[in-house]
Amino acid sequence: MSIQEILELIGTFVFAMSGALAVGDKGKDQDWFGAAFIGFVTAIGGGSLRDVLLGSYPLVWVQDVRLLYIILGGIIGAGLFYPVVIKLRRTFQLFDTLGIALFTIVGTEKAIRLGFSAEVAVIMGMFSAVMGGVLRDMLTNEIPVLFRKEIYASACMAGAILYLVLMNLGLERNTTFLISVIFIIIIRLLALKYNLSFPKFGRQVPD
Repeated sequence: MSIQEILELIGTFVFAMSGALAVGDKGKDQDWFGAAFIGFVTAIGGGSLRDVLLGSYPLVWVQDVRLLYIILGGIIGAGLFYPVVIKLRRTFQLFDTLGIALFTIVGTEKAIRLGFSAEVAVIMGMFSAVMGGVLRDMLTNEIPVLFRKEIYASACMAGAILYLVLMNLGLERNTTFLISVIFIIIIRLLALKYNLSFPKFGRQVPD
């Protein structure tokens, strides 16, 4: 298996857990089917949008049935070990952070491999990373994290740019993947720890 395949499998797993945990946050009335549905949408949403925009068919999860079992494993794992994983999720935003880091680089790499420009590759990397979480938040009646003040999509964009820079410098591909993923994780964790954000858009209009 290539490093890209490994990253995509891990990213799919943690995003499936993230979706299932978001359903668990809503209370005792949520069932396993609801958790499975949200987990599935969270895991495949960003990658599916990326593939549609790039014209890459069949979609990754349709072509590779392993992803369906990975998603199922993430959902079951989230349910069976809920007390432990929910603490990790709330403390470190662990699953979102891992998911966006992995999917950013996978999406960027795929766009480059299909012959698209660097600019498009950066955008596709970001879309791959954030759109699953946006769909998850919308389906669970949360304000999508993309629209909150915290640094999120911009961390993905920075990681995608770093990946392309390192590739152009001639670094070994697997090393470039790992450095870029770690870079995104560091930016995201620092933003969460120190409450970093960009200035608000627009200004208050006086009465």
